[in-house]
Amino acid sequence: MNHVSDPTTVDELFDLYDSLGDQSYGESITQNEHALQCGALARDAGASSAMIVAALFHDVGHLTVDVQGDPGFDLASDDDDHEARGARILAPLFGPRVAQPVALHVTAKRWRCTREPEYHDQLSSASQATLIAQGGLLSYEECQRFEQHPGFDDALALRTWDDTGKVEGLQVGALRDWEELIRSLAATP
Repeated sequence: MNHVSDPTTVDELFDLYDSLGDQSYGESITQNEHALQCGALARDAGASSAMIVAALFHDVGHLTVDVQGDPGFDLASDDDDHEARGARILAPLFGPRVAQPVALHVTAKRWRCTREPEYHDQLSSASQATLIAQGGLLSYEECQRFEQHPGFDDALALRTWDDTGKVEGLQVGALRDWEELIRSLAATP
């Protein structure tokens, strides 16, 4: 696995997406397309600015690990821990309202697969494969603990946008279209 320096400013975050966002992560669309579709879904759902930014950047951890095109990386057995990496990147830039849903969006997938077995069949093949590497189903106790977490609802909302923001050929603008909103939430310009 290659590692890219974690962005520490909004400018570096944009640069990361400019340089690596046109790659895919096992999906039929690019990271940029996925980010933009998720952001648009959050906006259309009436989400807060923080949740829109979380939707846009929830997969930033994939980009910093940079496993795209690595023939030794297997989606079903190698977990890049992108949700934790992403939260660590986004927390100092935007605070916990953005970072927390990002940190929890994989747990939300695992929870939904456990509590709603039919949900698994609706996942993309890449999401089904990564579920295995991410730990699979949650235990009963893990489900209960997650349901009590104050970020539970936001994590499920982000998970829904993550799952549905994978439409081939859907054009929803450019990342720079969100620049004013993104910078308005940023602690570091």
